[in-house]
Amino acid sequence: MPIKSHIRTVPHYPKPGVMFRDITTLLKDPVGFRVTIQELANRYADRQIDKVAGIESRGFIIGAALACQLGTGFVPIRKKGKLPAATVGRDYELEYGTDRVEIHIDAVAPGERILLADDLIATGGTALASIKLIEDLGGRIVECCFVIDLPDLGGAARLEKAGHKAFSLCAFEGH
Repeated sequence: MPIKSHIRTVPHYPKPGVMFRDITTLLKDPVGFRVTIQELANRYADRQIDKVAGIESRGFIIGAALACQLGTGFVPIRKKGKLPAATVGRDYELEYGTDRVEIHIDAVAPGERILLADDLIATGGTALASIKLIEDLGGRIVECCFVIDLPDLGGAARLEKAGHKAFSLCAFEGH
């Protein structure tokens, strides 16, 4: 089953010129969602993953389902001010300013092997900030996995340049 065919493109969202790749059409399809998670789980089944970390918000869906399939714990990486206990955070650059992601200080133990998951890799800013948070806590990134890569935006290449492997199930050209 081609996963890419289950992803909807919404033109000019959230602003003119952007082609938004919407995974909600993939998630609502029981076979499409199951195949997506199974393909990722098959890739990591023998990789000794301790936890899967998912980036807010669609990364929670992919990451939590993948963690369940792999038999690991799940760690949410959230926007600033959304986690209830003590956190550490990292700022990252956006086209129009900066944002911040945070993680609970007890979410990752030193030496744990972490798989980072999100729905999409675009410029890589959020993923790189998330990687640094995990590493700040002593975790080791096994790989970063995504459903979609937007290679024209260079995020996967940025991760690779920073020494981290990136894997995606499909890619879309353009923005």
